[in-house]
Amino acid sequence: MLYKRILKKILISTGALFTLLLIYLLPSSNMDDVDKVNIDLSYQESEVYLLNDKNMLSKTSVIINNTDTVSKASELLDVLIISGKGESSIKSGFKSYIPSETRINAVLYENNILYVDFSPQIFDIEKDLEVSMIEGIVYTLTSIDDVDGVILSVDGAVIEKLPNSNIVIPKLLTRKFGINKRYDLTSIDDIDTITEYYVSEHNGNNYYVPVTKVTNDSREKIKVIIEDLTSSDISETDLMSFINGNTKLLKTNIDNDIMYLTFNSYILNDFDSKSILEEVINTISLSVKDNYDVSEVVFYVDDVEICKSVLKTLE
Repeated sequence: MLYKRILKKILISTGALFTLLLIYLLPSSNMDDVDKVNIDLSYQESEVYLLNDKNMLSKTSVIINNTDTVSKASELLDVLIISGKGESSIKSGFKSYIPSETRINAVLYENNILYVDFSPQIFDIEKDLEVSMIEGIVYTLTSIDDVDGVILSVDGAVIEKLPNSNIVIPKLLTRKFGINKRYDLTSIDDIDTITEYYVSEHNGNNYYVPVTKVTNDSREKIKVIIEDLTSSDISETDLMSFINGNTKLLKTNIDNDIMYLTFNSYILNDFDSKSILEEVINTISLSVKDNYDVSEVVFYVDDVEICKSVLKTLE
């Protein structure tokens, strides 16, 4: 009995000393930890379009520390500038393209449009990369939520013609402008664009490359997308599609901002588990996202729902 009382007193005393030690240490060390957590939580991954080793604009991501539209746009533009402040955040296999001496004079945001004013050095670029540079800027900035278009200027003058290639561009640039454009035209009338996403690889890691087909094809865009993604005839050998060539799109329906796609069973990666490869889901969903104003894609096989893809999460 006496032994238990003594042991109890020792435990109480030890606990009190431990508590006092914690109180003494917390103001310095624990507050530092809280600050670190807050800083880490402020960082986020954001979509960006950079050149790969084949000089094709590719969808990748960087970590940034801004959430408001203007600051986020400015930080992403820094990533696009060669040797810019954001260069250290670029993943292996990708590179910037805006000339290194380029200054960003101003970034403004109004009515879902970003206005970006550059210094003249932006056009100190090779003729063959001039259009790609504009495409990459537009796709990167329109990846920001609530940015529908971009107006670019140099020292206050809106860019309407590219000086090196003499290509005329719209004053208001949207994703309709296209990216990695390929031309499949039989007429100068009734021209449309369809953007399709393919898979490429660097050091064992897959990423996605958008290709805009400029065409006279008047069919429903989703039919063209699936037909192209199931075709083995891809001109760029480093671009891949993981969709089985026997895959058929049987039915399409859009209802309440959702696209429903019904396929035959060849879209499945595994017949028993009824699963679809992530690369297949993403190439189709990203292609839908760039061509349709819908928020979600639902995949069906034989009238059974297999999976769904929420397009807002495809960053």
